[in-house]
Amino acid sequence: MRDFETDLSYLDGATVLITGGTGSFGKKLVKKFLDDVKLRRCIVFSRDELKQFEMEQRFRSHPRFSCLRFFIGDVRDQKRLLMALRGVDYVIHAAALKHVPIAEYNPFECIKTNIIGAQNVAEAAISCGVKKIVALSTDKAASPLNLYGASKLASDKIFVAANSLAGSQDFSCSVVRYGNVLGSRGSVIPFFRNMIEQGTEHLPITDMRMTRFWITLEQGVNFVLSSLKMMQGGEIYIPKIPSMKITDMARTLAPELPQKEIGIRPGEKLHEIMITKDDGRQTIELDDRYIIKPQFTFWTDKAYDDMGATAVGEGFEYTSDNNTEWLSNEALKELLAKI
Repeated sequence: MRDFETDLSYLDGATVLITGGTGSFGKKLVKKFLDDVKLRRCIVFSRDELKQFEMEQRFRSHPRFSCLRFFIGDVRDQKRLLMALRGVDYVIHAAALKHVPIAEYNPFECIKTNIIGAQNVAEAAISCGVKKIVALSTDKAASPLNLYGASKLASDKIFVAANSLAGSQDFSCSVVRYGNVLGSRGSVIPFFRNMIEQGTEHLPITDMRMTRFWITLEQGVNFVLSSLKMMQGGEIYIPKIPSMKITDMARTLAPELPQKEIGIRPGEKLHEIMITKDDGRQTIELDDRYIIKPQFTFWTDKAYDDMGATAVGEGFEYTSDNNTEWLSNEALKELLAKI
């Protein structure tokens, strides 16, 4: 699997703010910054004081701990964002409500965080003179079936359009869209492992045909940072990552356990989509990623021509079942051993 590593020296001396910075992604990103970058400040912006306290204790002994700042706030509160974003160069927007069934049951809360919150971040960043934003999206935003996916699609549109709202200001936004993170909280692997530890007699499979894209947390962090470096503004970046059948994943975790089909849950897809056929008409590719170009007059892809980017073929779509790259049982075991 690709590692998406890139030279991070361009961030030396910069100030970076991470919304939702106490989540799995945020903690991994902060560790990356402390280990590999000489930031002036690294600001963790989130609303849970306990998670911030625990994160502070975790990194207190790091030699570069002094650059770390913790800022209690919510992306729903634009005034708080305006205060937090003063003097910030780059924003990584990771704050979101992400649990599909919870979003379905609490639609107003999902919209306030994922859509209004995105608007607040974009507007506050422009007001404060931020140079770049990379917003984290999800494969569920492509041809969305559930409210979470629809809210993230709206968020993606907000950040793409924000590029044309800053006038002559040195400002750009882009979006990163990737699939399921191996071993992340609330995902299927910890769920299966917990059932196995409790002595379950079978593993529940919603549909035996189901496939998903998979990426490690480290790959996700590296992909975001490499996209931040190359972005022109308005692109949606999609990594080239492998797919795997859920049944194969379950068999890797518990070869002897039978599997029981229980039916697809509300808002769940059989296969995930990262690039639809309609988006394919605007898509170019590099060796390690696809890039959906924005349909705005401000945008030119000359920079990507210089990188050797090529247009994808007519009728192209990128789904977890038509993927050309698949994760083997052996490769999954190796990745799980690392995480």
